[in-house]
Amino acid sequence: LSLSPSPSLLNANKIHCIRATAFQDLENLALLSLYDNKIQTLAKGTFAPLHSIQTLHLAQNPFVCDCNLKWLADYLRSNPIETSGARCASPRRLANKRIGQIKSKKFRCSGTEDTRLNNECNSKPVCPAKCRCEANVVDCSNLRLTKFPEHLPASTTELRLNNNDISVLEATGVFKILSQLKKINLSNNKISEIEDGVFEGAGSVVELHLTANHLDSVRGTMFRGMGGLHTHTHIHKFSLKSFRSLNLLANPFNCDCRLAWLGAWLRSRRIVTGNPRCQSPSFLREIPLQDVAAPDFRCEDGAVLEESSCVARPQCPSECTCTETVVRCSNKHLQALPRGLPRNVTELDLSNNRISSLSDSSFSNMSQLTTLILSYNSLRCIPPLALAGLRSLRLLSLHGNDISELQEGIFSDVASLSHLAIGANPLYCDCRLRWLSDWVKSGYKEPGIARCAGPTGMEGKLLLTTPETKFECLGPVETSVQAKCSPCVSGPCQNHGVCQSDSVELYTCVCAPGFTGKYCETPVDVCASNPCTNGGICISDEQTRRFSCSCLVGFHGSFCEVDVDDCEDHGCENGATCVDGVGNYTCFCPPFYIGLLCEEKEDVCSPGRNPCQQHSTCSSTTTGPRCVCAPGFVGDDCSVNYDECEDQDCQNGAVCVDQVDGYTCTCPQGYSGELCEVPPPPPSPCERARCQNSAPCVDRAGTALCQCLPGFEGVRCEKLVSVNFVNRDSYLQLSDLKNWCVRGVCVVQDVQSYRCECEEGWRATLCNQQGELTPCSVLLCQHGHCQLTEGGATYCLCDTGYTGDTCETVESPCRGEAVRDFHRVQRGHADCQTTRPFSWVECRGGCQGGGAAAGGACCAPLRVRRRRYTFECNDGSSFTQDVEKAVECGCKECV
Repeated sequence: LSLSPSPSLLNANKIHCIRATAFQDLENLALLSLYDNKIQTLAKGTFAPLHSIQTLHLAQNPFVCDCNLKWLADYLRSNPIETSGARCASPRRLANKRIGQIKSKKFRCSGTEDTRLNNECNSKPVCPAKCRCEANVVDCSNLRLTKFPEHLPASTTELRLNNNDISVLEATGVFKILSQLKKINLSNNKISEIEDGVFEGAGSVVELHLTANHLDSVRGTMFRGMGGLHTHTHIHKFSLKSFRSLNLLANPFNCDCRLAWLGAWLRSRRIVTGNPRCQSPSFLREIPLQDVAAPDFRCEDGAVLEESSCVARPQCPSECTCTETVVRCSNKHLQALPRGLPRNVTELDLSNNRISSLSDSSFSNMSQLTTLILSYNSLRCIPPLALAGLRSLRLLSLHGNDISELQEGIFSDVASLSHLAIGANPLYCDCRLRWLSDWVKSGYKEPGIARCAGPTGMEGKLLLTTPETKFECLGPVETSVQAKCSPCVSGPCQNHGVCQSDSVELYTCVCAPGFTGKYCETPVDVCASNPCTNGGICISDEQTRRFSCSCLVGFHGSFCEVDVDDCEDHGCENGATCVDGVGNYTCFCPPFYIGLLCEEKEDVCSPGRNPCQQHSTCSSTTTGPRCVCAPGFVGDDCSVNYDECEDQDCQNGAVCVDQVDGYTCTCPQGYSGELCEVPPPPPSPCERARCQNSAPCVDRAGTALCQCLPGFEGVRCEKLVSVNFVNRDSYLQLSDLKNWCVRGVCVVQDVQSYRCECEEGWRATLCNQQGELTPCSVLLCQHGHCQLTEGGATYCLCDTGYTGDTCETVESPCRGEAVRDFHRVQRGHADCQTTRPFSWVECRGGCQGGGAAAGGACCAPLRVRRRRYTFECNDGSSFTQDVEKAVECGCKECV
């Protein structure tokens, strides 16, 4: 059962029991049909979960209207949704009365029936120990059983006992209670004896499998009671090797590919058989089976059976799932019926596909079909004989298609049909569909879902409840409706094609001469492909099947493909290009010329046409406008501000800033000059001198000299050697000698000198500096920093550009010095120079390893650029010449 609001159609089955919880969780179900079943009673609350139920069909069930069904009468009075007219079957006093109209007090029980029916319905079916029971199939295979199991359900239709250890089939009467049993599988056991009467009561069995056992003899009484048996597979080419007599006379053998093995088997053994004869197919009728040649054992498709194909395999289309006789092909995106549907199918589900058409023979071989589901496809028309031969069909679902009409008599062969689902279709309810309304009202074959979509006034009306008088033909039927089953009405054939009805393709188009295609849309005459070009007219000759082209003026040739060349005598001037036209020509002018024949020279420097930008000067030349750019701009139209920084010569890491017609160098701190080529001056030695007692510092040949004031001496004037008194009353307070030393003890050396012995962690002359004395404390590196060698000696590691013991000397390496000037050349007796100055670098300085004489490296250009410049001479002439200018200098091999 579905949890969706779709209808649940369970009518026309053999349901005798509905458990109280059967409809649990189906709160969205809108329609429930239990019409035409075997239901006698229903437990109270069975319909309680159906909160959305709108329609209920319970008629044609043998209801016992006792006290157990009182609740149903109350329910139907409170919820008048039962529309099929459910009635009581018993007791006699209430027989044939509508349940919803009987008073509650009429539903009485005599005592024993109060729980009998309810208990029978809600008791669980019995299943033999270790076996599996599902859908009336009892599967006891592969359990090593040695005899028939006990407690087999009476409703069993198929009993599987294959692959066990049964050796003797005892006559226990087990099949007398299995009245619905159809199939018994006893293959792959150890059966060597079958007692007489074992199969008494098995008259409903139609199929018995005894292959792969130990039988060596067969008696006629072994299978007594199996009057309905038509398939008996206990003989095959590897069994019954001791057989001497097998009477097969008077059997209607169908000598197709499945019996080829038996013919070969009979010819290979000397046994008495009664000389069985074929009864079909017709060309083998009455021919002894063992005389039929192997190639004549043919199946329907005409294939000759090979020896390995003696066992018939079940047939199932690759797109479908087959379980016994149930074939399910839903949700497979099918556009047509799948090939290879088995003939014995009883239930066929083709829902939720894209099937758009059926033929009169779609289901012609499915005589056992009881349920056919075609819901939710794209069907527009059901052919009148599409259901012919389906005499067993009980349920047909066409729900959710595009069907507007059904031809009267379409259900004439389906006499067993008890339910038709045709809802969600645009039914056109005029007089031609009145028969369908009458048909569904007889026996409630349609559950009250199908509604009309037209004609006007019938929209939305139920097919089941609308009076037959409303089904009228009051005007012409819409073309879109007629075209579904009569597609020729819509005139699908083009180009005068004739539409003809077709039982398979619905219609075919008979095309007029010269056209083809499904709709006659494709022309086939010689002119249909328009072979004539350039507007030529095609003239066809039906007798010769050839054509000729009538060309327009200016064209000729078999296909009018040749254009007459009007440029052979053109008048285009000034090198213009002539382009041929149809009966004329066009002049495409070269640059700077205009006019129909390009006869007029264009003023390229006139306002609005002057291409020169940035206040540059435009001059007209034979090749077009020429722009003389203002300083700082380049390009054909002087639109590009030339980046002089591309050729910049800024030094010492300076940043180049482009300007119009030049650039500037932003120097790092300490550097100066136009190109930042001037390094900062070396620091004075006095900057690091530590003269004391206000002594001035004097730079003497790069060495700091402290000039001591009177009364002081020493390298840094740190020693007081005398005191002068200016005033008569002056005095000198002498401190303790040890106070001379800040962090140490003063030791007198002579009359005029002393020394300090410093405390631990202090140093310097007066013990006034903290920390141990390091070798680098006395080495002053002017442009670098002090380093220690592995031996503990000190040296200065100089900054780039400096050298010397204390990094005091500026190096002079090979470098390029920027120059900006006119470039001058001598031409004959004339002096010429460029019309504007430009920048380059001159290489100056030395290289390590010394000059051309020593075969070493020289300071020379490493990279040059070639530029074209205009020169003006003092004799009035001018010319253009390439000039190489250096842009980077360095040391390279001398040449």
